[in-house]
Amino acid sequence: MPVWAWILIAIGAVLVIALIAWQLMTQQRSRKLRGEFGPEYERTVSSAESKREAEAELAARKERRESFDVRALTVEERARYADEWQGVQAQFVDDPNGAVIRADSLIQSVMVDRGYPMEDFDQRAADVSVDHPRVVENYREGHRLYKKATAGEGTTEDLRQAMRAYRRLFEELVEEGDFEDADYDTADDQVDRETVRR
Repeated sequence: MPVWAWILIAIGAVLVIALIAWQLMTQQRSRKLRGEFGPEYERTVSSAESKREAEAELAARKERRESFDVRALTVEERARYADEWQGVQAQFVDDPNGAVIRADSLIQSVMVDRGYPMEDFDQRAADVSVDHPRVVENYREGHRLYKKATAGEGTTEDLRQAMRAYRRLFEELVEEGDFEDADYDTADDQVDRETVRR
């Protein structure tokens, strides 16, 4: 066999090895992003033009998030926010619309204190998705229902669902372990009873 044939075989082998390595790296990147973002990964991939575009967006979110100085809340801040949230939930019984508006504002206050920038809603959701990918969809749903309610189109059930969605993100933002679940169950029961009465 002539030398040029051996050279072509060697070049072909190198190209095959490079292609396999590239595919393995791509699969590894996909697995890593899927593991980090969970359901947010699937949501982003399904709404993008391609998987590559979606993964580039998620990687850009991570890079942007690394530029923030996100911090944990102090014990005092957590206690203050827990008290404020209890007040918001109690308000729901008499003023569901006002409670949801207040919950939206409270979520934003917590985000500011944690160090997230306050840009438009979509950017806030993208930013928080890096640290809280399993509850960011609750934030989107709560905000969607909040907007519906403020436009005068929401039902009491919509408002109740918004409160539940906001609560899930709120708990994660203020470090969920510091809250007594019994208090939240009682507040949910109150909200459920109020919905039935209306």
